[in-house]
Amino acid sequence: MIVDFHDLYTFDTDFAEKILSNPEDYLVYLESAALLKLRIRDPEYAEKVKRIHIRFRGLPTEIPLRKIGSENIGKLVMVSGIIVRATAVTPFLLKAAFRCNSCGEINWIEQTNQYMRTPLKCESCNSRRGFELVPKESVFIDSQRITLQEKPEALPPGQLPRSLNIDLLDDLVDVARPGDRVSIIGVIGLTQRQGRGGTLRIFDLILNANYVDVYGRETDAIEITPEDEKMIKELASDPMVHQRFLKSIAPSIYGYDYVKESILYLLFSGVSKDLPDMRIRGDINVLLVGDPGTGKSQILQYAAKTAPRGLYTTGRGSTAAGLTAAVVKEGGSGNFILEAGALVLGDKGVCCIDEMDKMREEDRSAIHPAMEQQVVSIAKGGIVATLNARTSILAAANPTLGRYNPYQTVGQNINLPVTILSRFDLIFILQDRPEADRDARMAEHILRLHMMEGLTETSLIPPDMMRKYISYSKQIKPRITEEVMGRFKEFYLKMRSASSEGGEASAISITARQLESLVRLAEARARVQLRNIVTVEDAEAVITLMRKSMEQVGIDIATGEIDIDIIYTGKPRSLQMQLQKVLSVIVDMERATGVAKEEDLYEALQEDHMIERSDAAKLISILMRDGTIYSPRPGVYKRTS
Repeated sequence: MIVDFHDLYTFDTDFAEKILSNPEDYLVYLESAALLKLRIRDPEYAEKVKRIHIRFRGLPTEIPLRKIGSENIGKLVMVSGIIVRATAVTPFLLKAAFRCNSCGEINWIEQTNQYMRTPLKCESCNSRRGFELVPKESVFIDSQRITLQEKPEALPPGQLPRSLNIDLLDDLVDVARPGDRVSIIGVIGLTQRQGRGGTLRIFDLILNANYVDVYGRETDAIEITPEDEKMIKELASDPMVHQRFLKSIAPSIYGYDYVKESILYLLFSGVSKDLPDMRIRGDINVLLVGDPGTGKSQILQYAAKTAPRGLYTTGRGSTAAGLTAAVVKEGGSGNFILEAGALVLGDKGVCCIDEMDKMREEDRSAIHPAMEQQVVSIAKGGIVATLNARTSILAAANPTLGRYNPYQTVGQNINLPVTILSRFDLIFILQDRPEADRDARMAEHILRLHMMEGLTETSLIPPDMMRKYISYSKQIKPRITEEVMGRFKEFYLKMRSASSEGGEASAISITARQLESLVRLAEARARVQLRNIVTVEDAEAVITLMRKSMEQVGIDIATGEIDIDIIYTGKPRSLQMQLQKVLSVIVDMERATGVAKEEDLYEALQEDHMIERSDAAKLISILMRDGTIYSPRPGVYKRTS
């Protein structure tokens, strides 16, 4: 039976205050009174349910997790946070039935303490010899322990997040799971610590939950008042709102207009579609690759701070378990419990991963399903679970050799597998090139920042307002019109036809994955102006942005054409065709003589395919490195079976 505490406060303030200060005694009376009333109204149903729980919802004040201390012991409090771990459901003993070993009679003992109480003597024969618990006759209820942690966005800078263990009983079990944002009302209790020499004087705080409200699944935790809503609508009606937002994205960093535009769309995100057979993600993933000192980390930290839910982590300090989820062994019981990682905690938010190229290979592979399917699946220690990870990923990576080499492909420049590269909607290269005019403007911008100690431009949108605006915009679900659909189709077919004109060896310039990215970006652009419809203007703007990204990362160095295979396979189409020619010659030679001799191979490639000796040597070394061919002895090559 859920009681709104505000109603109780209005009805009888003194009674409400007594419940807050002494909840354990009053809850027993309230529950027995409710059960008595039910027995009068419906005796059969009362006999069936046996007990009624009184649940309080919405206390007058919420206490932050880090403020909970000894003065709150025994009081009813409301706390909120994010669930980071949950144990398996276990039976909890309420009323124990003990059989006397002497006479066989059953003795009943109500269990109220932390430890199980046994009878001192038998009620029928007064024997003290020993008693055996009879589980079938005893009364058990389900129990579960969860750990609540402070929300990442509410954490003071440089502080470790505080957490609190919470006991859930009966109908509250399995209401929430790791990654959910919850508000919990309960009574603060104590658990005694055990030392080697006996019981210690130190106690741990624990919350015995009375009510659990899961609000993190649908709506955002940011509170928007009617005044805020009015200001948001006024801002949206400004025809220059898009430009104002662009100026407000990391304003201390000079330039990078296209990068800032992509981050703006990432913060607003597109609309996810839940179809009967699959889910199409609406979240946008962006990768920034660039030289040191180009402001990548600052851009990431800005995005994490501005997003209604933002997490910032670095590749060097992140493991697969820390990013996705982990199964760990609980100290006392030895049971396996589930712990949520950064992507699960950032559900419906933005997760910024700096120095992604520094992550270990096995840790990076854990991100794959989270980036496309937006779930984290785990099967370890008898726990098989799927947790939501509906998060946008903004990542940054440094070139392998320190600076970005424009004469190499993006795959050769950074230490990231193509499976991850292909999951990013937009990839941008930030290069530090000396340009006299731009360098002068940047120097002036940086020095003015230091001189003025901040930005003075009045058209900038404050970060708090931006956070509320983004949170409010998530309610809007923009739809694409026939006109927009026609424009996207035209662009897609034009790019595809350019690919097919070159014949079999031509580069593939665009795939269906980019088409989906365009729709997501256009929906996000419509959300910036709080529009329900995606316009042709949105379509044109995101096509320009997509072209810019593809021109930077999808250019085949040899032919100068846009080639999406560079991102999808790591090799341009022209190189793939050359490798295919070398491989076909090796296959023909193997059929004839069993092996391909080096000199014969060079000669055949020169005569049949006009491939020079130096180019042929490079192609052979690529095939050797990939493990496609091997050399059983010097000067001889064979295909790997």
